[in-house]
Amino acid sequence: MRRVADTVALTLHAHGVRHAFGMPGGEVVTLVDALGAAGVRFLLVRGESAGAIAAAGVGVLTGTPGVLVTTLGPGLANAVNGIADAAQERAPLVVLTGVVDREIRGRYTHQILDQAALLRPLVKGSFEIEPGSAQATVRRAIALATTAPMGPVHLDLAPGIAARADPAPEAAIAPAPTRALPAPARDDPALAALRERVATAERPLIVAGFEAARAGAAGALVAFAEAAGAPVVTTYKAKGLIDEAHPLALGAAGLSPRADAVLLPLARAADLVLCVGYDPIEMRPGWLDPFAEDAHVVEIGEAPVDHGMHRVDAHLPGPVAPVLDALADGLAPRRGGRAEAIASARAALAGAFAGPQDGFGPHAVFRTLAAALPADATVGVDSGAHRILLSQMWNAPRPFALIQSAGWCTMGPAIPLAMAARLARPQAPAVAVIGDGGLEMAMGELGTLRDEGLPVTVLVLQDRSLALIALKQAQAGLARAGVGLGATDYAAVARAFGGRGWNVGSEGALRAALGEALAGETFGVIAVQVGEEGYRGAF
Repeated sequence: MRRVADTVALTLHAHGVRHAFGMPGGEVVTLVDALGAAGVRFLLVRGESAGAIAAAGVGVLTGTPGVLVTTLGPGLANAVNGIADAAQERAPLVVLTGVVDREIRGRYTHQILDQAALLRPLVKGSFEIEPGSAQATVRRAIALATTAPMGPVHLDLAPGIAARADPAPEAAIAPAPTRALPAPARDDPALAALRERVATAERPLIVAGFEAARAGAAGALVAFAEAAGAPVVTTYKAKGLIDEAHPLALGAAGLSPRADAVLLPLARAADLVLCVGYDPIEMRPGWLDPFAEDAHVVEIGEAPVDHGMHRVDAHLPGPVAPVLDALADGLAPRRGGRAEAIASARAALAGAFAGPQDGFGPHAVFRTLAAALPADATVGVDSGAHRILLSQMWNAPRPFALIQSAGWCTMGPAIPLAMAARLARPQAPAVAVIGDGGLEMAMGELGTLRDEGLPVTVLVLQDRSLALIALKQAQAGLARAGVGLGATDYAAVARAFGGRGWNVGSEGALRAALGEALAGETFGVIAVQVGEEGYRGAF
């Protein structure tokens, strides 16, 4: 007998899903059983929010939708933060939740709430799986989750329905047809008009974002930038689209006032701005209306982006790389009119984040980390002062070498994201960079790393504070309150969880610990003792 739960699991597997995350309850035990039978590995996380972030991370890194499984009521409620993260990070996620059987819904109240209503602001759709239409419903959810702008979709599955025989024909389970926008015709009038603008612009600027990275548009972006003579600013999540040593690269922008002081004057001077796969959800308020009134602002991407951060004069729909290739066709390579200004900006940015060359603080930590990481490593970074500095300092060697929560900016995503990276690319190292506040929030996931055999290296910057909030209090002239943390022995905690641990306070000790941790077969926690003062004026 093929159960409805089997149909759900087999349909997910047919669409490339190989991992599901969650914490089971009685209402989803049949579904968990079906996932295992279908070849989808279920990973028990310690918190549903972390499970949602890990699942969405797998979705981003593999291109297949991530899957979160929760029981009803408190299980789903615990996942809300992670689901909101997937919504604002534009990550494809299918949320499968248990729900009380229909026969008793009108009478039973224990752990019951309107789950679709709870998730309505966060998901692209909410459906209930029924016998006979389970495959079609799951296929619809996957298509919706993976259509731009990507995001989470919710499916309810009652336990009685999950265990029931599926009356649908025993036809082969097959994925839905791939849907993609066609490449633009090179003689398209809209392309021709924009190509002419590019050719005549004196001060063009490219702002590239996450969608360009997800679309694999790095090569096309660099070729177009060189042809147009346009400097490139990326968002934090789009780092790696262009080598930041390239003469047209202006690094990343997002949350750093020091970077904005250099980049915003160039943005305001631009006469043509190309927003390439760019969603300003990652940007701080300094990027409200950053372009001049007479600049022509064009958005390039699969779907218009819903925001009010700045005006958009035209939207050029289509897959990012083919659109850029078509725009570059026929353009004569040129340097543009701002070679000196671009070089000056690059030098100013390099100086702004060089940091002190002596002593041991966050700058030294990130220089040491960058030198130790192999080219194929992936770094998941948590929210906090360390994330801003790392995002500004590190030249990511490829798109998605650095992954983070940049739209939602929740605390606690570094370990789930590094977990996702290790699952998506099993042979490549994964590192979670986190502050002590974030680690204490997500510490239970060290148990997940242990139980799932995931050799993630956790680098915790232990400054005994919520440093970013402490800095904001100081800048506002306010008393310090609610930001101090005690001195937890994280190396001992790691060993208690069955991993390895190091406490370090110098570059040499950090270099040695990274070498051991990255070569190990179990997870490890490196607690780096740094002072909160190392972040003052750093970004």
